[in-house]
Amino acid sequence: MTVLDRRRLLIGGAVAGAGALAAACTSNSPAESKNTADQRTQSPASPGKHVTIGFTAPAANHGWTAAISENAKTQAGRYSDVTLKATEGTNDVNQQIQQVQTMIDAKVGALVILPFDGKALTEIAKKAMAAGIPVVNLDREFADPLAYRTLIKGDNHGMGVSAGNFIAKQMAAKNVSKPVIVEVAGLDNLQLTQDRSAGFKAALAAHGLSVTARQAADFTAETGQKVTSALLQANKKIDALWNHDDDQGIGVLAAIRQASRDKEFLMVGGAGSRNAMTAIKADNTPLKATVLYSPSMAASAISLARLLGQGRGLTDMVEHEVPAQVTTYSAVVTKDNVDDYMVVGFA
Repeated sequence: MTVLDRRRLLIGGAVAGAGALAAACTSNSPAESKNTADQRTQSPASPGKHVTIGFTAPAANHGWTAAISENAKTQAGRYSDVTLKATEGTNDVNQQIQQVQTMIDAKVGALVILPFDGKALTEIAKKAMAAGIPVVNLDREFADPLAYRTLIKGDNHGMGVSAGNFIAKQMAAKNVSKPVIVEVAGLDNLQLTQDRSAGFKAALAAHGLSVTARQAADFTAETGQKVTSALLQANKKIDALWNHDDDQGIGVLAAIRQASRDKEFLMVGGAGSRNAMTAIKADNTPLKATVLYSPSMAASAISLARLLGQGRGLTDMVEHEVPAQVTTYSAVVTKDNVDDYMVVGFA
């Protein structure tokens, strides 16, 4: 069974209904109580009440954001009781606000929103919630918890921790006591970049290590190559490098090859692209691992929105309702386990 299959089992297939709990508690009608109990015990893999789910996300101008939309559409297609109304991806905040307003006007059963700007989309998401439409906030958080029913996100701080712990372990195995560790970050004005760097720094510090040099790029291969070239010129010896983003990592690897330093140190990537996993499996580049920030969370968001729209919950949990927050785990993918994770690698 693949990792994605296991995830679907937990979120989409081993999920069962718990909704309409309030009705069961407040109604004196035996018929209503029986219907509620039946709904709670119904397997979510079987068809339930039809739900129209609205979906909006940023433009697919990056491998990860493109995979977000792809995962959402694929997951929705697995359910006979779901109709997905997916909007065209946009990085225009006003356009995305209008997209959400249109879906509110259409009275969709649930909304999945990955906001281009969480703060800017907060009020329109609160409006959806006030209209009785449960909102699943995907990854980039709104400024107010009242703007969503459930938040599902990646763990940016955890990414840094996982990368730092892996590098520290590798340095100890190589008996390198004072390694030169460099970091190629993403956009520094983004909270996610700051969180990743903070986690990386904290994990290294726990092992008595630190970052020797750090520069930020902007999540593109071009800037990744430019920044890495500068770091290589400034540091004549490097033991390990962490790059925050695998798309950016294409340029990082190009710079390393261009400098003929591809045998000198190990590299760890971030996010989990299929390209990175293929390189890790081949084991013929400095890239020895990548830390997951998987866009498969979008598929889980659709499953959660379906359950919210149907008034169901998660059978494997004692609580009857869908949880208020889900944070994915930042697993480290190496050549030893890459085959297990290849299915969630994005193009």
